[in-house]
Amino acid sequence: MTTTAENQQTPSHSHSHAPVHTPRLNMAKLAPEAYKAVLALEIASKKGLDPSLVELVKIRASQINHCAFCLDMHTKDAIAAGESVERIVQLGAWEESRHFYTEKELAAIELTEAVTVLTDGFVPDEVFEKAAAHFEERELAQLITVIATINVWNRFGVTTRMVPGHYKPGMYKA
Repeated sequence: MTTTAENQQTPSHSHSHAPVHTPRLNMAKLAPEAYKAVLALEIASKKGLDPSLVELVKIRASQINHCAFCLDMHTKDAIAAGESVERIVQLGAWEESRHFYTEKELAAIELTEAVTVLTDGFVPDEVFEKAAAHFEERELAQLITVIATINVWNRFGVTTRMVPGHYKPGMYKA
């Protein structure tokens, strides 16, 4: 094993890795009230939803937003919770790998993409209606909150350059 400057372990390979970048800011320390508010939203958003579904949604949004820290965290949490590596890997190409997911999961993934990528200006009725067909209204409201919350975390992570690779499953459990 090789060791980074922060004394964290990374896999050893026959070639050298690029240096670990330095985070820009620590949101938890510099904006503690905002950080705690998002954390409270995070905890509240998951209530009543299948934990595996929640992780799939977080991973997909994090892929779209290119948030390496959140990808590291949520793939590790998903695997620790029993999710298969195969389903996690295929998530980036879910439209071609539909057979790995239930119709309910597919509706959630599609809704995640629509809510995450708002450059088209709105969430299409067809996408929303498909999700509404698979989730009770309360579940759907929770799912939308999970999607919105991971997007907040992604924006914190990408903007402040949070460093992936050091997260351990359950490390931030509240």
